[in-house]
Order: sequence, then C-alpha cells, then structure tokens
Amino acid sequence: MQNRKVWATLIGLIALLLFLTYFIESFNPKAYPHYVSNSPAPTGVKAIYTYLNEEHDVKRWSHSPHLLSKHDSNQVLIMVEPYFTPETEEMAGYLDFMKAGNKVILFKTNPRGMFDIRTLPADIDPFLDEAITIKNRDGKEYVAFLQATNRIIPGKKDKVLLEDEEGVIATSRKIGDGELITAISPEWMLNGNLLNYEHIPLVISLIGDTDTTTYYFDEYVHGPQNASSITSLYPAWFLVLLLQGGIIILLWLWYKGKRFGPIFSPREEYVRFSDEGIRALSAWYLRGHYYHESLNIQADYVKQLIQEKWGIPTHRNWSDISSKHVQRWTGKNESEIHRFLRDLSKNLENEKISKYDYLQWSKNIDELRKEVEKG
Repeated sequence: MQNRKVWATLIGLIALLLFLTYFIESFNPKAYPHYVSNSPAPTGVKAIYTYLNEEHDVKRWSHSPHLLSKHDSNQVLIMVEPYFTPETEEMAGYLDFMKAGNKVILFKTNPRGMFDIRTLPADIDPFLDEAITIKNRDGKEYVAFLQATNRIIPGKKDKVLLEDEEGVIATSRKIGDGELITAISPEWMLNGNLLNYEHIPLVISLIGDTDTTTYYFDEYVHGPQNASSITSLYPAWFLVLLLQGGIIILLWLWYKGKRFGPIFSPREEYVRFSDEGIRALSAWYLRGHYYHESLNIQADYVKQLIQEKWGIPTHRNWSDISSKHVQRWTGKNESEIHRFLRDLSKNLENEKISKYDYLQWSKNIDELRKEVEKG
C-alpha cells in the first residue's frame, strides 16, 4: 500500500510538470534564423517580402542554383547575407541564371569571394553608431545607417550605384543579358531597420524594377531550411511526453535496484594482498633522505636470503663471503664479484650517501637478491 502511494504521488507530479511544460511552451515565441524571408522577427526580412508580394509574384527559393530557370528572363533573385560562400559549381548556376537575362541582387556585409567582387577596409570606427550620408549615381543624398567597415572596389565594367565619403557601397555589373547588383548593406532589409532613416527608398532603388516578372528570395544560402528535424516532425507536447516517459523508466529501473557505471572493489579487498605498505615505507625513506638506513635494511634482507639459500651466517662480513659468491653467482666473474662486494661494504658504511648512489646500489642489491633466490 505504501508503494502504491509513492507511485501515485510520483505520477501526479510528473503529470503536473508535463502540463506546466506544455502550457509554458505554447506561449514561447518561435525562434527564427536571421535574414530569412519568413521571419517576422526584427532580424528577418518578411516585411520587404510582403511589400513586394503586393504587386509582384514573389517566391522563396530553397533549391540548388542549378535548378533556377534559364528560359525565362526578367526574374530577380535576392540574396540577403548568405551564411556561406557557395562553391564554384553553385556560383556557375547563378552566373548561368544571370546570363539568361535575369538579375541577382546580393546584400552582404563583405561580398569578397563571390562573383569576383573585391573589397578593401575603410577607415571607420566599427563601434560608431551614427547615420551617414549616402549619394546615388545622380547625386541625390540619403541618410542611412551602415554597419560595414569595408567598401567595394568597383571593376572597369561596374557602375557605382551608391557611395559615401569612404567609398563605394553598391555597384551594378552586366553579366551576359542579365545583371548583378551588389550592396554591402544587408541591415537595411531587416524588419527592425527598414523604417529607420531613409532605408526604404534606398532598398527600393536597388531592387525595384517594373519589368520584373518574378522575385525570388534565396533561402538556399541560409542553409537547409526545409530539412526535417525531430523538432519539426513532432509537436512539442509529444516530445515533452517522450521525455517524461524516459524519466519514468529511469526512475523505475532505479527503484528496482539497477545500477549503472563501473564496478569499484572495496579497498580492503586488495590492500592486504598488495605492496602498498612497502611503497609507503619506501616513499617515507626517500622523503626523509634516510638512504643509509634503507640501504642497510635491503642488505640485511639479502643476507637473510643468503643464509636460507646458501647456508652462510648473517654475522659474516660481505668481504668474508666472496668465495661463496664466486661459486654461486654465475652472472659475474671473480674480479667483478670481489669489486662488487668491496664497493657494497663501503657504501653500507657511508652515512652520507647521495641519492644517486642510493638508487644505484638499491638496484645492485636487488640484482643480487634475484641471483640468491635462484638458489
């Protein structure tokens, strides 16, 4: 009975959380990427899309530029701040579109790398938040805000459409039977900026054309807008329900005693069978610089082994048992054995042995120990 009450309370809390999550989610504003034509947010361009749609046939283009119609003319493709620079093959599709008698209007802060457009830095404070005066090709002046800190280097065949004191802002270039218009002012197209200063007449002067049959807003350069994702395939309430179901399953597994993760053995199970004590003792001798004591302890231990294996009493000096070593130590000749035991005796008597000598003779004593253990 107690378990049922716990589960009923848990399910009730989860249901309440599910309801509150769905209620809050339903009132959250939808998030849109920047510069897309279906975005009513201040960073979208739906306002100019709607304006053009009142008098023209306006569509969104989200496919490869190779699929743009080459048979019709007087079409306009508007590209607003592409997220990436198209590949060479994709650029060829745009060029073929223009050569067939159509127009491409590119709004990009720095269009360098697209359509052989060149730019240069301008002597502008990037943090300056003031409007500037812009002139068109007829000398008419406009007041507008411009974020770009570079200017276009016009080619020999380019016509200057807009410029300021720092340089060229917009150009026009004939490509085949069509035209390419480039402007470094994508912020003019944004919903939140369109009504500021004189952005509307500037934008209309660049994109307005009475002979245009169809306007396309290029969404292909804004990434796979139409790609299916889990958030677009399923409603928010279903995703929340799926998440809550996963939480319930995890809680149920935890209630049943399931455990996840690595298995750790208790320390007491392996400490008694390890050399942890020996390691701690050796570290203590090293930190305290007790090299002389440690070396003598190692030597005494080997003497104990010699007594067990070879029958030589432990009270005898190292130099007195050299004959036995010569008979038993097969890895060294007689002169090497005598020199080894003589040097060992000296180091065992030296109370101020260095760390280097200590480590070296520890290694040598260990070598002798292994030889004695062989029998």
